[in-house]
Amino acid sequence: MDHVEALSCVLCDETYDPDQLIYTCPNHESVRGILEVVYDYDRVAERFDESMDGRIDSQWKYRAFLPVADDSTPVTLGEGGTPLLDAPRLGDELGVDLRVKDDGRNPTGVLKDRATAVSLTKAREFGRNVVTCASTGNAAASLAGYAARGGQDCRLFVPGDAPKGKLAQPLVYGADVLGVEGSYDEAYDLSMAVTERFGWYNRNAAVNPFQVEGKRTVGHELAEQTQEDLPDWLVFSMGDGCTIAGGWKGFREFRDLGFVDDAPKMLGVQAHGASAIHDAFQEHDDVDEVADTVADSIAVGRPRNTVKACMALEESDGDSVLVSDEEILAGEALLGRTEGIYAEPAGAAPVAGVKKAREQGIIEPGESVVVVVTGNGLKDTESAMRAAGEVESIAPDIDDVIERYPDEV
Repeated sequence: MDHVEALSCVLCDETYDPDQLIYTCPNHESVRGILEVVYDYDRVAERFDESMDGRIDSQWKYRAFLPVADDSTPVTLGEGGTPLLDAPRLGDELGVDLRVKDDGRNPTGVLKDRATAVSLTKAREFGRNVVTCASTGNAAASLAGYAARGGQDCRLFVPGDAPKGKLAQPLVYGADVLGVEGSYDEAYDLSMAVTERFGWYNRNAAVNPFQVEGKRTVGHELAEQTQEDLPDWLVFSMGDGCTIAGGWKGFREFRDLGFVDDAPKMLGVQAHGASAIHDAFQEHDDVDEVADTVADSIAVGRPRNTVKACMALEESDGDSVLVSDEEILAGEALLGRTEGIYAEPAGAAPVAGVKKAREQGIIEPGESVVVVVTGNGLKDTESAMRAAGEVESIAPDIDDVIERYPDEV
């Protein structure tokens, strides 16, 4: 990997060999010294010989940017290359020029597949055949699917209240799914403990330095897809903070290398019940470590990547907002009925966030906005029913239909 210079601690700038299997900087005990992958961008630019023509078959179009060895065979299911859709009806509702990046179309239905493909490829490079993570559901499904693809054993730790629908996927993929009698944060701590004890390869995006690198391909794709009409704002929901950090890093790289002229401001969206990154960015003192929100994919009380997320917001001159569960569910229904895009609550949170940012004057009328849907609605059908309402019952009689639609007879 001659294009990768080092792994650098975001807290103390200590550097480590990128060929070394290390998760966090050991100089820090009470907090995690998260590591950042540092590149030789002159070398990256030499390696990248793809056309910026908007045709993206998968995220591996950007292999020159990814921290994998030249002779590695990627563990892939065809992740990336997701569509960027114009959303005029939703934009009219929100008072902005809107587009939607639908990453719920990834192989297991979630943006996390981008990161998982890279980390499973790295697990192979490090000679680790057992992989693990903690998850509220989506990362578990993603890791299990890619582990099955790569022929690796998968052991997953999920909180007891994880949606049953999300756990069906990893079970079908053949993973060991262990329900922890506690919160996501307790499941996370246990996954880290077994990583140290057993030597399993840990996919946790909050600490695995290569995870964010996979997620940043969504920023690369967005830069390529919008190069003729760059957005003013790019909107992500935030849980552990890895996704918005990756999206910003990818877009910023393409700007810095001259592939696009500018980069958007980042808007981070969190739920009122899981607001730690927003609180840190806005310099609030009352940070609550208990997560309680319908958007389980971002229900993180103690985000491990707060530093990188806040750096993305600060460097982009961006901002953050909080939305209620009711606003998230309303955003899910609004996205579905205006544009035909089915998102899980965390994936719809950016829609609610744009509405809130408009109300607060953060986003101005008519500005260009891209929202990123991070997960498909089939991940959480129970919440979808809460958002959209129940099925209306009628008799098997045409008169009941006429009564329902009298003006159309």
